[in-house]
Amino acid sequence: MGNCLGSDEAAELEVVKNSGQPQAAATAAPAMAPHKSEGSMSSGSGPSSSSRSAGSSMSSIATTTGRSGGSTSTSSGSRPLRAAAAASYREEEEEEEEEKEGRILEAPNLRIFTFAELRAATRNFRPDTVLGEGGFGRVYKGWVDERTMNPTRSGIGMVVAVKKLNQESVQGLQEWQSEVNFLGRLSHPNLVRLLGYCVEDRELLLVYEYMPKGSLENHLFRKGGSFEPISWNLRLRIAIGAARGLAFLHSSEKQVIYRDFKASNILLDTNYNAKLSDFGLAKNGPTGGDSHVTTRVMGTYGYAAPEYVATGHLYVKSDVYGFGVVLLEMLTGLRALDTARPAQQHNLVEWAKPYLADRRKLPRLVDPRLEGQYPSKAALQAAQLTLRCLEGDPRSRPSMAEVVLAIEAMEQLRVRPRDEAAPSGHAHGHGRSSRPRTGPGRAGSSSHHRQSPSAR
Repeated sequence: MGNCLGSDEAAELEVVKNSGQPQAAATAAPAMAPHKSEGSMSSGSGPSSSSRSAGSSMSSIATTTGRSGGSTSTSSGSRPLRAAAAASYREEEEEEEEEKEGRILEAPNLRIFTFAELRAATRNFRPDTVLGEGGFGRVYKGWVDERTMNPTRSGIGMVVAVKKLNQESVQGLQEWQSEVNFLGRLSHPNLVRLLGYCVEDRELLLVYEYMPKGSLENHLFRKGGSFEPISWNLRLRIAIGAARGLAFLHSSEKQVIYRDFKASNILLDTNYNAKLSDFGLAKNGPTGGDSHVTTRVMGTYGYAAPEYVATGHLYVKSDVYGFGVVLLEMLTGLRALDTARPAQQHNLVEWAKPYLADRRKLPRLVDPRLEGQYPSKAALQAAQLTLRCLEGDPRSRPSMAEVVLAIEAMEQLRVRPRDEAAPSGHAHGHGRSSRPRTGPGRAGSSSHHRQSPSAR
């Protein structure tokens, strides 16, 4: 894990055990699919789809029964049926609200795949199905039946992302366990869904919903025909989704500290809805009135909170610092760390803070690829929020619930005609020499970032 800060133990994790060959669907949830149709890592109906279909059937039965007895039917059976239909409808609404707000399961409810099934789903892990690659393995594109989760022919059924871990990686095993035990129990619209796993001999694999728009990192920093600059409004929308995902983790009964918040771990579905992925470093938050947990330092340089790097003390608001770094990346279009820039500009946070605090200097900081198409007031509010998230004292940082409200308020601000009419270089022209410079291409390159958002 060359770009990370250390290694960690998974002693507190419940190890997923499987004797011999894994069962094809011992704890299978074949109908388990995304809350909305989306699809790098699936698409389909949510875990409660069977409940919803039952409710719909009950409703239609009640209607048919009532009508069959005539327009003034008052048969003794119609009232119980109508009551059952109403109860079913209320249950359906409650389930939909629960899906929207998120929930935590008592135990992982995942499909257990055999290695043969995932080999078939990915066409024997063919190179042309590779979605990404990282320190802990490759991520492959696969196809499964939406209902049974059995492998299907290429292009048929539901697309999934299959992460195959390197057999030599000890740390990969720990992170695999963490993924299963955390992400396998968490359900929220802004968290990538883990559909299942495979543990067979020395093979460890994870199966996720497919996110077709890739990672935020790619859209911010990659150049090429497939990655157009994302607009101000879309950046805010992505920031809100990611913030809601973190807020859910922090507000759960047992607080979860994500510990690896960065642009490459924010994946986007077809409609650019943001979802947090990669829970390999996630950790349970403090209990019993403690303010923090003490652990070996892990994460990615440039995103990890200073108090955590210095002491190993991990706070819930250590995640808020990481969010502030990503918000700064979205505001500037620059990487958190980039050694291709001049020495004093390697670390984006250190270099940018004076600009964030100065209303007059701020326009020089904003990503020129936005071409001035953003509300000045919203940019100022984003800068102020970024500074709050990057406070040195974790107690001074806002909660993620407060962050969500702040960005939602920014979203209500619209580009004014004066801003729209401004030339693309109005805010940056005289200040371009002050912006960080990179090698070939403004986004530069950095050895601190993995190649794939999903391949750890």
